[in-house]
Amino acid sequence: MDTKIGSLDATRPASNDVVSCNHMNSTAIQPCVPSTVIKGCGDSTLGGHLARRLAEVGVTDVFSVPGDFNLTLLDHLIAEPALNVIGCCNELNAGYAADGYARARGVGACVVTFTVGGLSVLNAIAGAYSENLPLICVVGGPNSNDYGTSRILHHTIGLPDFSQELRCFQTVTCFQAVVNNLEDAHELIDTAISTALKESKPVYISISCNLPGIPHPTFSCDPVPFSLSPRLSNKIGLEAAVEAAADFLNKAVKPVLVGGPKLRVATAADAFVELADACGYALAVMPSAKGQVPEHHPHFIGTYWGAVSTAFCAEIVESADAYLFAGPIFNDYSSVGYSLLLKKEKAIIVQPDRVVIANGPAFGCVLMKDFLKALAKRLKHNNTAYENYHRIFVSEGHPLKASPKEPLRVNVLFQHIQKMLSGETAVIAETGDSWFNCQKLKLPKGCGYEFQMQYGSIGWSVGATLGYAQAVPEKRVIAFIGDGSFQVTAQDVSTMLRCGQKTIIFLINNGGYTIEVEIHDGPYNVIKNWNYTGLVDAIHNGEGKCWTAKVFCEEELVEAIATATGPKKDSLCFIEVIVHKDDTSKELLEWGSRVSAANSRPPNPQ
Repeated sequence: MDTKIGSLDATRPASNDVVSCNHMNSTAIQPCVPSTVIKGCGDSTLGGHLARRLAEVGVTDVFSVPGDFNLTLLDHLIAEPALNVIGCCNELNAGYAADGYARARGVGACVVTFTVGGLSVLNAIAGAYSENLPLICVVGGPNSNDYGTSRILHHTIGLPDFSQELRCFQTVTCFQAVVNNLEDAHELIDTAISTALKESKPVYISISCNLPGIPHPTFSCDPVPFSLSPRLSNKIGLEAAVEAAADFLNKAVKPVLVGGPKLRVATAADAFVELADACGYALAVMPSAKGQVPEHHPHFIGTYWGAVSTAFCAEIVESADAYLFAGPIFNDYSSVGYSLLLKKEKAIIVQPDRVVIANGPAFGCVLMKDFLKALAKRLKHNNTAYENYHRIFVSEGHPLKASPKEPLRVNVLFQHIQKMLSGETAVIAETGDSWFNCQKLKLPKGCGYEFQMQYGSIGWSVGATLGYAQAVPEKRVIAFIGDGSFQVTAQDVSTMLRCGQKTIIFLINNGGYTIEVEIHDGPYNVIKNWNYTGLVDAIHNGEGKCWTAKVFCEEELVEAIATATGPKKDSLCFIEVIVHKDDTSKELLEWGSRVSAANSRPPNPQ
C-alpha cells in the first residue's frame, strides 16, 4: 500500500503577491492529502502542475530571486492559492532559506534563473545535500528552441553549451531534470520531487522559460494525490541484525547509546527514544544531532564530542564496553581532529539502512527505525552507565559574577540565553563559536535547534533563520550569528521584516572570524567593523516591526532581553553584543588546536 505524502489545509493565504509571507496551517509530510483541496482541471499547464505538486508535498513558501528566464514560471507559482512566493535578496540566501524551511517542514523549495542564479544558489544546495535535506531547486532555463543550436545566450559564459549549470548540479543533487519539452515534463517533475523525498537530498529541475504557461494533455485533469511507495526492511536481515545486536549488548556491563545526525533522515528519533526508554542505557548525542533527541530524557548525559564533550559525557561513553551509535557521521570536525577514543570492536553502528556489529557481521536493507524498535524488545534493562554518570557528575559552576558595567563576557551572555528557552522557541547557531556556546544550552521539551556542522558554511544562519521562522511561525526563533558570518548574508534581514517575523538575532561582535583564529590565526581573520544596529535600522527603514539594541555589559543585556521578550515580542529584535576578540569558549580553544593539528599533518613519506 502506498504512503501518501503532503498536507494541505482548506485555509488559504490572503494574498498571492510575490512578497507575501502569509502562512497556511499545514505541516510538511503527513499520511494523506485531502483531494478536495487539489486545484481543479481549469489550470492545465506545466507551471500549474509544478505549483500543485509543491503544495501537495507540504511546501507553502517558495524562496525565489527573479530573472528573465523564470518570470513566467513565477507567475504560475503565484497563481496557486496554496503557495507564497517569497522574494529574497540573493540566490544564496534563497537556498539557505529553503534549507532552514526543510529542517522544520521536511521539504523546501527555491526558484532561481539560469546559470547566474543557478551557480549562485549552488553553495546552499551543496550544504543541504550534506545535511540530507529534501530541497527542490527549480531553475528557469533557456527557451526550448535554443537547445541543440549554436546560439550563445546571456547569463552564460559565452559558449553555445547550456549544460554547464547541469554539470555543476550533478555533483550536489540526487536527481536532475531538464524540462525542455512538454511530452515528458509531467514524468520528470514527479520523478524529481519523488526522488527528493525518497532520498532526502536536493534535486534540480530546469524548466524552459517558454513552457510554464502552455497547456498539455498530461496536465489536463486533477493529478492523482502524490504518493510514495514505502521503504521496507528485509525481514530476515532485520531479525538477524536484531538478534546479533541484542546478543552483543546484553553481554556488556555498561553499554551506552549515542544519537547521530542521520536520525533525521531515517525518521528514527522516536524509535531511538523508545529504545532508550526500554534499555535504561545512558543516552548521549553527537554535536550535529543536538535537537534530534529530547534533552529532558531521564537518562540523557549530554553531547559526546570527544575532548570537547559536555562535562563527564566523554568519560562515560569512552569507558563503556559497548556503544550503539545511531546515524553517526565521523568527520574531522565531529571527531575533534580524529581524536575520539572509540574502538570499533565495541561499537554497533546503525545507519539509515544498514547495521554493522563491531568488526562484523553487517546487515544491509535494514531500516534504522525498524531495527531500533525491534531491538527495544530484546534488550535487558541495564542502567549501569547512567548510574556511573550520576555518581561522578559534578554540576558546572556559574561564571564569575560581573562587576557593575564590566564589559560583557560570552559565558555571562549564554547564562541569560538559557533562561529565554522554552518549548515555544527554536535556536539557530551559526558556524563559529556559537556552535560551542549553543551546544551547552539545555533544550527544554519542544525547543527546536538547528546548525550546519557537516558543511559549515559561514553566513548560512541568516537565510536558514528566515526559512525556519517562516516554516514554524508558532515558535520564536533565536539566532546566534558572528559578525564575520553576518557580513556574508546580512541582506535578507529585510526579507524577515517583509514577512513580519518576530525572530531575535544576537549578533556576536568580536571583530573577526574567531573560529578561524583558533585554528590558524592571521591578518585575514580581522574584518572591518560595521555599525550593525545602524545597518539593520537602515534596512528597516520604517517599514515593518523592528527593534535594535547594542549592549556592552550585563545590565544592558538584561534590559535588552526584557524589551525583546516584553514590549517588542511581536517585532524582529536585533541585539548586537560587543565582546572581547579573545573571549571564546574553552571548547573552541581545545577543538581549534586539535583541528589545526589535523589540518597541518605533514605529507606521508612516499
